[in-house]
Amino acid sequence: MSNTILTPTMITREAARVLHQTGNFLGAVTRGYDDSFAKSGAKIGQQLNLRLPSKYTVRTSATFAGQDHTERSTPLTVSSQYGVDVSFTTADRTLSLDDFSKRVLQPAMKQLAAKIEYDAMAIAYKNVNNYVNATTNAVMTYRYFQQMGQRITDNLGPQAERTSIMSPASAVEFMDATKGLFSARGNLDEAFREGMMGRTGGFDVGENTLLPSHTTGSLAGTPLTDGAALGTGTTTANTWVSQTELRIDGATSTTTIKAGDIITLAGVYAVHPESKQNTGRLQTFVVQSDVTLTTAADDYAVTVKPGMIWGTGNAFQNVVLSGVANTDGLTVTRIGAASTAFGQDLAFHKSAFVFGCADLEDVSPYGASCSRAAVDDISLRWVQQYAIGSDTVAGRFDILWGFAPLYPELACRHLYTQSLVA
Repeated sequence: MSNTILTPTMITREAARVLHQTGNFLGAVTRGYDDSFAKSGAKIGQQLNLRLPSKYTVRTSATFAGQDHTERSTPLTVSSQYGVDVSFTTADRTLSLDDFSKRVLQPAMKQLAAKIEYDAMAIAYKNVNNYVNATTNAVMTYRYFQQMGQRITDNLGPQAERTSIMSPASAVEFMDATKGLFSARGNLDEAFREGMMGRTGGFDVGENTLLPSHTTGSLAGTPLTDGAALGTGTTTANTWVSQTELRIDGATSTTTIKAGDIITLAGVYAVHPESKQNTGRLQTFVVQSDVTLTTAADDYAVTVKPGMIWGTGNAFQNVVLSGVANTDGLTVTRIGAASTAFGQDLAFHKSAFVFGCADLEDVSPYGASCSRAAVDDISLRWVQQYAIGSDTVAGRFDILWGFAPLYPELACRHLYTQSLVA
């Protein structure tokens, strides 16, 4: 039987399938392939504003109390173009699809998937303010695992479609602590990606070597908020904001705050998302950019998420000031030791993050051989060109993607000092 020469379409579809099956983080987040990005080809920098549901307060009397409709959205920009370039002989094109996939496509797609997944997780954790542990205790315990689920539940996260991604070090400790609790692999949904270990405690559990570590800033001294920019913040409701710019002073000379650091403010407590009652737990905020503080007398802008939203009768309220008069002079405390490398595990509901992918332009009108394929919202383009001098085919895989937090309050970080890991 004569060999079948692999066509660009066959190569693209197989590559997209392999990419789709590689990695366990992006496969567990919200994914949406939206052809509004591009009809004849995606334009770099295009953005979708993903709408978030409105919130309202409940009237407790017969008197009408009209409320303005506040439109909330989070941007998803599809602007990251990644690719892998390969070269192979015409003889390679006569291999079976399975052989060609093993030799060429799988290594290429694994590298591409790893790069995208790592960069997406680096974005993800810097938007997550919920945490457990952050001490010098053991890497992972079942208690910490359940506490991550508690944080998601506290923020009204649905019980279904939850995933927990652990580092190999955490997975060893966790598996030792949970022997016999996992569902049998054969009973798992076929959509599981590489690295998935099973299901327990309401989570699909997997391990991932790509989870980023985080090194905390050196913040020292007696850092305080300068609340002039925020106002009193006691009873008057402010509007919904996705982030808040704090002014911080009182730190010792040349000290740092790092993007991804988690901080608390004295007297600023979290409230229940619906009842708005004080939970008795300090609200946590995650820093959005690196800041260096050089003098104790000056104040510095530090942007944090979530935004601080207060006020009686405020549908978007997420904090209450308890025991303090206003937002000025509040002690700032960083979670975890200073200048310390923390390993991280991540638990999240599917809707915590969103991954978007768009078609790249079909370049075949310009003389190249081009094929595009989409598998479960992953759009991949393959372009190839024959080199007569070497009898080789040079080709490139490209993907245009974006990643953004959608409901980051439905995610939680488990932090552990990396010095514990053997």
